[in-house]
Amino acid sequence: MMNEMDHNQSVEALWFPYEASKSPRLLPPLVLAYIGDAVFEVAVRQYLISRPNLRPHHLHGQATKFVSAKAQAKLLSLLEGELTEEEHDVVRQGRNAKSGSVPKNANVIEYRHATALECLVGYLYYSGAHSRMRTLIDEGLKMLETSE
Repeated sequence: MMNEMDHNQSVEALWFPYEASKSPRLLPPLVLAYIGDAVFEVAVRQYLISRPNLRPHHLHGQATKFVSAKAQAKLLSLLEGELTEEEHDVVRQGRNAKSGSVPKNANVIEYRHATALECLVGYLYYSGAHSRMRTLIDEGLKMLETSE
């Protein structure tokens, strides 16, 4: 059971004071992917804004190179060797989660791997492992960019 200090620290680790209804390990993979998608999107936007070309149309075009299912699947494959056993477990659960739909611009494999990446980001976010999350996303974005 979480004591008051642990509870306050876990809420403090989040960007906003709304903690999950369950511990991160008990949240369904698609729920973790739901928040992970949003967190990853913010990371990509912040990454792009750190660069010189700030025209909105250019930013949007560049963002799609990173947030598409195909790009997220590739990013995950580039990071696989860096993941811990626990992170691999979260990725496996995210990859095996059945969402019931596949976007028109991705195949099923890419979509499942993209969901797995989002699941991992969501898990790290809700676990308060923000430093680890930032490191993986930063390394992944840089590797993705140089692999093109």
